[in-house]
Amino acid sequence: MNTGTPRQTAPAIATPAWNLGDIAVRRVDEIELPPQTGPWLLPQATKEVLDEASWLRPDFADADVPRLASHSFAVEAGGLRIVVDTGIGNAKTRANPAWHGLDTDFLERLTAAGFPPESVDLVITTHLHTDHVGWNTRLVDDEWAPTFPNARYLTSRTEWDHWAATELDEARSQMFRDSVHPVRDNGQYDLVDVPEHGREVAPGILLVPAPGHTPGQVAVELRGSERRALITGDSIHHPVQLSHPHVTSCVDIDPAQALRTRSHLLDDLADTDALLLGTHFPRPTAGTVRRENGRYRLLAEHGTEVPPTSA
Repeated sequence: MNTGTPRQTAPAIATPAWNLGDIAVRRVDEIELPPQTGPWLLPQATKEVLDEASWLRPDFADADVPRLASHSFAVEAGGLRIVVDTGIGNAKTRANPAWHGLDTDFLERLTAAGFPPESVDLVITTHLHTDHVGWNTRLVDDEWAPTFPNARYLTSRTEWDHWAATELDEARSQMFRDSVHPVRDNGQYDLVDVPEHGREVAPGILLVPAPGHTPGQVAVELRGSERRALITGDSIHHPVQLSHPHVTSCVDIDPAQALRTRSHLLDDLADTDALLLGTHFPRPTAGTVRRENGRYRLLAEHGTEVPPTSA
């Protein structure tokens, strides 16, 4: 299918991985988001705000704007292969020009990370936004079909019920038609009740309530035998929100609740060896949270570079 955009490929380089003991997690890249994304998404993250956290540069910010990316996390736990969030997807009709008609080699990268689509057991959707569900489906004979044919797809019941009761604009309706409903119609989407203390959905894999950005968003806690980690979803879009938690996203449905969630998660992680894994962070993606001068900062951990596999 000709999407009108050149195929976007990444060099066949090693992927970063983090070992938590009996759980392993890899970052699988889709695309780096264009520079204008930061000022649009996080309008309060001005150059002056970035300047107050010198540790953000050069990895997490350019001279004037935050850097953001779209990627998934591929997790091995309890003999299961799990994908957390599925990015923007290929060949999708999108209102955002940066997301429209993509043609990336994401599935090749996922396969090279040891997760061919047919091998995936579980897909976790932190929330039902366009850039988190895109690779839920792919075109098969001009029809949208589940990308992961043998997987169960999970999202929180609160999240599902919110969007089911919301009058959707055409852009969001299109997203549900091409990336959510085909999975539901194939009987692969499971709705999960997520109590305040979280819900274990696989060995060592917990869904944790993270409302605010959307009402039913979840973060994903990984409880390895040697270390704990937290995949943020969009409760934390960018590391600047560690030093300035009040910086909110322009698409947060409840900014005040988003701030409370972010502050709670950061307080829980601070000054521990738990790993923070940012869903939209550019590389190095991960790090530990430290309190510093009345704020938080991220001490980056690049992980282990794992060469591609033909699994």
